[in-house]
Amino acid sequence: MKELYIGLMSGTSADAIDAALVDFSNHFPKLVTTHKSYLPTELRLDLNKLGEEGAVKILQLGALDVRMGHAFADTVKALLRKTSLLTRDVLAIGSHGQTVFHFPQYHYPFTMQIGDPNIIAEETNITTVADFRRRDIAAGGQGAPLTPAFHNFIFRSKKEDRIVLNLGGFANITYLPADPKAPVIGFDVGPANLLMDKWIYRHRKQWFDVDGSWAASAVFDEGLLQQFLSDPYFFLEPPKSTGHDYFNLVWLEQQLDRWNKSLQPSVVQATLCEMTAASIGTAIQQLDSTCGSILLCGGGSKNTYLKERLAYRCPGRHLRLCDDLGVPAEWMEAMAFSWFAKQTLEGKTCNLPEVTGARNLTVLGGIYLKAPL
Repeated sequence: MKELYIGLMSGTSADAIDAALVDFSNHFPKLVTTHKSYLPTELRLDLNKLGEEGAVKILQLGALDVRMGHAFADTVKALLRKTSLLTRDVLAIGSHGQTVFHFPQYHYPFTMQIGDPNIIAEETNITTVADFRRRDIAAGGQGAPLTPAFHNFIFRSKKEDRIVLNLGGFANITYLPADPKAPVIGFDVGPANLLMDKWIYRHRKQWFDVDGSWAASAVFDEGLLQQFLSDPYFFLEPPKSTGHDYFNLVWLEQQLDRWNKSLQPSVVQATLCEMTAASIGTAIQQLDSTCGSILLCGGGSKNTYLKERLAYRCPGRHLRLCDDLGVPAEWMEAMAFSWFAKQTLEGKTCNLPEVTGARNLTVLGGIYLKAPL
């Protein structure tokens, strides 16, 4: 009998909602059907504005919470239309939500993901599990990254060390030692696609740099690169996580003002790309692992030029997609949140204290039950 769960993921770039229908009836999860819903331009711009401004009006925040709730619900319904399934065939939805603020280092640590799960549960009539990150923060953790727990579940091997590199709006690394007694290491490295996406939209009104072609058209500025990499975040020891409330266009503008040299926008784009590759290369070198390959996932795994720069910055390591191990790179995170929903409903923990810094293992997320028959 199939054990079907749906995972919903909307990343920091706020470009689309990924939905993955996953069957957990066997030990290794099977991806059944996927759907991607691109957010309307107005909604995406409003989300980006919210993330940049910091101080917001409660009406603005509340309205976006509702709008994203409907967007998540519509995505689930579009996914199910691709199948012959009924809503009762799906045990639960795991919704990551749309991160708008992430301040684990604040005096009152908090993280906020919007996309009202009440709306998702009501409109789909499927039990919905959401708000995963705040329980880890309540336990003293960073609330991020969470996906290393899923990587540990599906990719841990006694035969070899493995490194998983997720290239979303931000880059995060999961190091899975072959030694089953060794702890998992996972952390946010820094920006991946986010700043490049914002920069190309400002100058070319394109949502992202296809294949990294704009970055590849210029030569990065070494001095500016070193200034970028001097940001204190890159020197923090794990556990650590970050978000667009730290690395954003305001951060970039401040960096460019400090550099005080006239640069072509394409040069800045190339330098942002190099910052991503260089920061990842340094972080992987510091893992002190002989692992010969890096498993890529996330939207940035499609960026040809970024992968070229990563290969240069990670000498001796082979870059390959998670597809090679049976999990499509593009759908990794959505699949992860389907698994988180399953863990929560079964009363099982799914945070890794060694990754997030939490005091203890804990069950994550709130459960929003479907309507009774």
